[in-house]
Amino acid sequence: MLNKLAELKKSRNAVILVHNYQRKELQDIADFTGDSLELSRKAANTNADVIVFCGVHFMAETASVLCPDKKVLLPDLQSGCPMADMITAEQLINFKKENPGATVVTYINSSAAVKAETDICCTSSNALNVVKSVQNDKIIFCPDRNLGSYAQKVLNKKLILWNGFCPTHMKMLPEYVIEQKKKHPDARFLVHPECCPETVALADEVLSTTGILNYVAKSSHGEFIIGTENEITFKLQRTYPDKKFYPVTDLAVCPNMKKNTLEKVVNVLENMTNEVKVPAEIAERARLPIERMLKIS
Repeated sequence: MLNKLAELKKSRNAVILVHNYQRKELQDIADFTGDSLELSRKAANTNADVIVFCGVHFMAETASVLCPDKKVLLPDLQSGCPMADMITAEQLINFKKENPGATVVTYINSSAAVKAETDICCTSSNALNVVKSVQNDKIIFCPDRNLGSYAQKVLNKKLILWNGFCPTHMKMLPEYVIEQKKKHPDARFLVHPECCPETVALADEVLSTTGILNYVAKSSHGEFIIGTENEITFKLQRTYPDKKFYPVTDLAVCPNMKKNTLEKVVNVLENMTNEVKVPAEIAERARLPIERMLKIS
C-alpha cells in the first residue's frame, strides 16, 4: 500500500498534511505534521496541486480557503469537529447584533461560514497574541469558552465568550490531574488551553499541541503529565523513549480524528473523491481573517 501511495502522490502532485492528533500510521506517511497553525501555513505555501488533509472538516475547509486553485481531499468526510458545530454563521450574526461594535476573534476550530463573519482568527498557539493585537475593549471570542477564558485571564482583558467547548478536552477533569500528580510527583503537567479552567489552573505550562512537543524537546525534565488528546502522549513516548509520559486520562481520545486511515488516504488519491471546496463568496470573506492571523503569528 505504501508503494501505491508513493506512486499516487507523484502522479497527482499531492502533499499530505497530518494533524498531531491523527493515527501513527498517518503521521508516518505525512509530508508535514503539526497543529492547526502550522498546517494552515503549509497549506498556504504548498506548490502541490492536491492537498490530502488528514484532520477534521474545518481544517480541510481552511486549506480550501487559502488554496482556492488546489483540490483539497479529506480521507473521511464524516471527520467533523463537535466544537466547530457549536456555532453557526447565523448564530454569530445574531450574537454580533446583541453586542454591537465588538471585534470578533474566532478560533480556527470553526466552519468557513463562521470565519466569514469574523474579524480575525486565532489558534491555540497564537490566541494570546491575536487577542492582544485587537485595539477594542469589546471582543467576542468564539466558539471555545475555555481558550477564551484562558486568554482573558492571562491578558486581564474582558472577553464576551461563546459557550462552546471540545468534548475530548473536557474529559480531562482536575481530579484526574490531581490523581496523576500524586502518582508522579516529579512530573511536569503540560496542558492544552481547550481544557476547563480548573484543569488549566493546575498546569506547569499551558501550550498548544506543537508547543507541548517543542517544550519536551528542550526540557531537561524526565517525566510529564500530558493534558491533551492522547495521540500526543503516544507520539512523545515514541520520540523520547528515555522519558516518561502519562496521559491525564485514557478517555482523552477524539473519535473524529481517528476516522481517517491509511486505506482512506490511498482511496481518495486514487479516485480523487471527498473534495472539500468552500464556495467562492464565503471563501473570499473567510480568507481575510485567516490572513490577518497568519501575519500576526
